[in-house]
Amino acid sequence: MGTPPNNSFADGAATARTLDEQDALSNYHHEFYQLPDAIYLVANSLGLLSRRAEESLNTTIDAWRELGIRGWTQGDLQWVTMAKQVGAATAPLIGASPAEVTFTAGTTVNLHQCLATLYDPRSDRKGIVADDLAFPSDRYALHSHLKALGLDPDTHLHLVPARDRYTLSEDDIIAAMTEEVQLVLLPSVVHLSGQLLDIRRIAEAASQRGILLGIDCSHSVGAVPHQFHDDGVDFAVWSSYKFLNGGPGSVAGLFLHEKHFGRSPGLAGWFSATEENLFSYAPTLTPAPDARAMQIATPCVASLAPLVGSLETIQSAGIDAIREKSLQQTQFMTDLIDSGLREFGFDVATPSAPERRGGHVALVHPNASRISKALHDAGVVADFRRPDIIRVAPSPLYTTFHDCYEALSRLRTIMQDKTYEQFPEEPGIVP
Repeated sequence: MGTPPNNSFADGAATARTLDEQDALSNYHHEFYQLPDAIYLVANSLGLLSRRAEESLNTTIDAWRELGIRGWTQGDLQWVTMAKQVGAATAPLIGASPAEVTFTAGTTVNLHQCLATLYDPRSDRKGIVADDLAFPSDRYALHSHLKALGLDPDTHLHLVPARDRYTLSEDDIIAAMTEEVQLVLLPSVVHLSGQLLDIRRIAEAASQRGILLGIDCSHSVGAVPHQFHDDGVDFAVWSSYKFLNGGPGSVAGLFLHEKHFGRSPGLAGWFSATEENLFSYAPTLTPAPDARAMQIATPCVASLAPLVGSLETIQSAGIDAIREKSLQQTQFMTDLIDSGLREFGFDVATPSAPERRGGHVALVHPNASRISKALHDAGVVADFRRPDIIRVAPSPLYTTFHDCYEALSRLRTIMQDKTYEQFPEEPGIVP
C-alpha cells in the first residue's frame, strides 16, 4: 500500500473505499469482535477483543475446570511458562531477545521494580529526568520512589517542559542530562499528542553520559516497531491492553537489557527465582538469570492468557505491515481534518512527519470535552484528555479507512449543527 494522497473532505469517502480495497490487512478486521453500534477509535486506550484471544482464554478456563492445579504443568497452555511464552512473542515487537522480556504485574509496579533494581541512591548522581507531559502514574512512581529513599523529589526530579504544551524536544531532553543525573524516564509516544520520540538519539546521548534510560512504551508497543536492545535502552515498561489487545487490566510487560542481567531484583518475590527453584521453597532467593528475575508474585494466568492469542494475530499480520497501515490511517485522518475540520477551530497536536507520529491523532479544540461527548452520542468512541484534546486512534488490525472517514464526517456534522453545545463541560469518570 502506498501513502494516500492529500485529499479534500469531499473526496474522503471515495478515497477510503479505494484504500480499503487495497488494504493487505483487511482480513484481520473479521478476527475481532466489533462494537455493534459504534465506530471504535480508542485502540491506544483499550484494544478490542480478538477471536484468538478469546480462544486462548477459553483454553485456560477449560484447563482450570479439567485439570485443576495440574494446569500449571499440563495442557495446551501450561501456566508456569505462560509469562515466558508471551515475553518471547513480544520480543520481536520491541527489538529484544526473549530473555530480555517478561510479563508480570502492572505497568506502574514494573516501573517501581526497575527503579528499585537499577537506581542507586548511594551515587553522587541522584537526579532523575522525566518530562512534563509524562503519564501521571509514571510521575507518581518517581515521586514515591525518591521519597521512600529519603530523597526530595523537588530537588532530584527534573521535568523537561513541552515547548508547545503538546510535544517534546529531544534537544531539551539531552540538555537536561547534566552531571547530576543518574536516570531518565521517557515515553516512546507522548500519550497526549501522539508524538513519537527519537529513542535512538536519546539513548546514544544517555549512554555517552553514563545515564540509565527507561522507556514507557505503553502507547506504541504493537503499533510501532522498536529496537530497544540495539538502541541501548536500559529498561522499558508497558501496558498490554492497548494495541496488544490483551484485555482490560491485562498483565504488563517489562524489558531489561541483557547488560543488567545478574542483578538481584530490588523487589524480590518467589517468581523472581529460577524455574527449577520456583517450588523448592528455598530460604534464600536464587534469581533467574535474565529479565524473569524482575517478576515478583505469581502471574495472573487468566489475564495473561488472552495475550497468547492476540500476539498470534499480531505476529501473523507483521509489525512492519501494521506500522505502514497505521501511518496511512493517521495521515488520511490528518488530511481530512485539514480539509474539513479546521474551519471549525480544530488544530492537530500530532506531528505531521511520519517518523514523528505514533498510532493516534490528537485534535485540539477549546470545547473538546463537550465535543467528545457529542461524538459518543453519535456513535464514535474517542477519548478526551484535559484540557482540550480529543484522541482518535485507529487500529490497523480492525479499523477500516471508511471507519476513519465516517467518524470525522460525523464530527463535521456535530460542528455544523453545534449539537455539542447541549452537553455539559465536565468529563466523565472514564473519558
